[in-house]
Amino acid sequence: MYAVIKTGGKQYKVVAGEKLKVEQIPADIGSEITIDQVLALGAGETIQFGAPLVAGATVLAKVIDQGRHDKVRIFKMRRRKHYQKRQGHRQNYTELQIVSING
Repeated sequence: MYAVIKTGGKQYKVVAGEKLKVEQIPADIGSEITIDQVLALGAGETIQFGAPLVAGATVLAKVIDQGRHDKVRIFKMRRRKHYQKRQGHRQNYTELQIVSING
């Protein structure tokens, strides 16, 4: 069984036991969270789509880690204009392990 969930403005296809990194969620490490924004459920040949959400469907996930991604370097330059700008960014993430899909 798999589910398509929405968190942090992005959509993820998840199955039980899978680990994934999502946008930061304010939760403690080791705690379990419930994601109720389930867009679709699938099991074998049957797929259940929501309009926009599947009623009564939830995904239970355990918070494994809170961290930061690798640095993304931004470099802007205008040739022959003596303009160079350097900038860096590290995005925060929450690593989740999907425990179960209820639907």
